[in-house]
Amino acid sequence: MAGEVLSQNEIDALLSALSTGEMNADELKKEESTKKVRTYDFKRALRFSKDQIRSLTRIHENFARLLTTFFSAKLRTYIQINVASADQIPYEEFIRSIPKMTILNVFELAPLDGRIIIEINPNIAYAMLDRVLGGRGVSINKVENLTEIETKIMSQLFEHAVDNLREAWTTIADIEPILTEFEVNPQFLQMFSPNDTVVVISLNTQIGDTSGMINICIPHVVLEPIMPKLSAHYWMQNTNKEREPHEVSLLERSIKTADLPIIAQLGTSALTIQEFLQLGIGDVIQLDQGIDKPITINVGNEPKFYGQPGKLNKKVAIQVMEEIKGGEDNDE
Repeated sequence: MAGEVLSQNEIDALLSALSTGEMNADELKKEESTKKVRTYDFKRALRFSKDQIRSLTRIHENFARLLTTFFSAKLRTYIQINVASADQIPYEEFIRSIPKMTILNVFELAPLDGRIIIEINPNIAYAMLDRVLGGRGVSINKVENLTEIETKIMSQLFEHAVDNLREAWTTIADIEPILTEFEVNPQFLQMFSPNDTVVVISLNTQIGDTSGMINICIPHVVLEPIMPKLSAHYWMQNTNKEREPHEVSLLERSIKTADLPIIAQLGTSALTIQEFLQLGIGDVIQLDQGIDKPITINVGNEPKFYGQPGKLNKKVAIQVMEEIKGGEDNDE
């Protein structure tokens, strides 16, 4: 039996207990000779190692950040999403842990086998629906009486949100999430055997003053083909791996075709708030740019060229005269 390494504090406490008589050395030897039995629950089979659970947690921490950005832009309100826990439990235990009436989205992750469930707490779902419809994000839990319009809006909202799952999973698999079912009663989802092991990633979600959980239920059958990619060894290999030549070429082509805004800045002017409020049609604002000086051309908000304004084919144009070395601003 492998020995357990004790800290210096534990060693000192053990010696102190032996010297004061609180612990008997003979009893200690007797306990060591006794076989230690650990109870194993076959209904709660552990199919994932702690290392694999940590990898899934990292992946869905990235997913939580992507969801925060997506919902913040979509709902235009304060959103905060983070991973609260990641556990492997029987499917039956997952069903018992969620509300009797809730929002359940079932997704296929092609080309992987099986389906996953994303459960959104009704408080969160209704707060999102209220924001989409122009409200303040108030939650009214009446999930058992969803109208067809509410069902359609919710399913589309969560379907678009799960597009971010594709990006979060790119390190382990190229998936295509497809919404296959929208349900409100967990008892109608007889997808797996009650004792099948699933990984449940719980995301703590805050929308304004409303908070709740988003639970992602992933069965073992979905993750089984990519289990080796969830090990720390695989992640360390990928960290040190250099890009393939075709990947570099593709990246270069993508950068070359990227759109960048080009702005010719005619000049700037400082106004007080009072002067700004009094502006009217026909007023003239004096700029700090002389007509005999070249103007600055910004590329992607960075000063890159000097130029002069003019006309080309009866259209306003700007002629590039000189490159700004080092990207410094024109202070002349």
